[in-house]
Amino acid sequence: MTILVTAATGHLGRLVVDALRERGVAASDIVAGVRTPAKAADLADSGVNVVELDYARPETLASALEGVTRVLLISGTDADRVSGHRNVIDAARAAGIERLVYTSAPRVDEVDYALGADHKATEQAIAASGVSATILRNNWYTENYLDSVARAADTGEIVAAVGDARVASASRRDYAEAAAVALTTDDLAGQTIEIGGDVAWTYDELAAAATEVLGRPVTYTRVSLAQLTAGLEAAGLDAGTAAFVAGIDDAIARGALSETDGSLARIIGRPTTPLVEGLRAGLASR
Repeated sequence: MTILVTAATGHLGRLVVDALRERGVAASDIVAGVRTPAKAADLADSGVNVVELDYARPETLASALEGVTRVLLISGTDADRVSGHRNVIDAARAAGIERLVYTSAPRVDEVDYALGADHKATEQAIAASGVSATILRNNWYTENYLDSVARAADTGEIVAAVGDARVASASRRDYAEAAAVALTTDDLAGQTIEIGGDVAWTYDELAAAATEVLGRPVTYTRVSLAQLTAGLEAAGLDAGTAAFVAGIDDAIARGALSETDGSLARIIGRPTTPLVEGLRAGLASR
């Protein structure tokens, strides 16, 4: 089995490569697809096969997929990410890939939100392709809150427009281990799985966790979407970007990240990383 990890120099991609190695996959059986191979010199030095792979440049995909059995498609960050995802899906089908694993977003077929729309479109493209796939609908990464917690070290508050909503976050390493399971076993073949942390916490609990990690009082300040949008624009974001960012809080307030049933812990065979532990480790590594 030869496994291709796309976006392998990203935060999640590198952790997936580590998780594959921990599961006994030889470095020579891992292909790291990256936009800039020079940035993956450490992976190459460890014996991992490094190839150029750019979602937006189909000419890089066929060669990257040569001899590959299974592929992890880590969702992209470009403005037109769906087109790039479709390029990878089409190339995987043409190459006869045995299985495609995709990192999607939570509840994209239940809650309508801008970030989820691209993931929903990608899931539909995978289904239409006929390629055997596993869809991992990753809840939020705990690391997404590191900037907010770091700012709270100065301000003493975390400002958000999510009301009393809950978030079932887990650490990137937890999700990376789940991806490695999906890539190396047949346990999750053909499944679409909502995965997240064992505990769905509120922003008051996030503030309490920040208080513990920072060693200073932190409170959660509730604002309206309009107030949040205005504050983002005042901080320098253009109107479109501010609306997109505020829309994420709106989705959270409507429950997009609130559900957890222990699936992630069952997949990785251990409890997910607690919020405080994830925040502390993330800040320490910055």
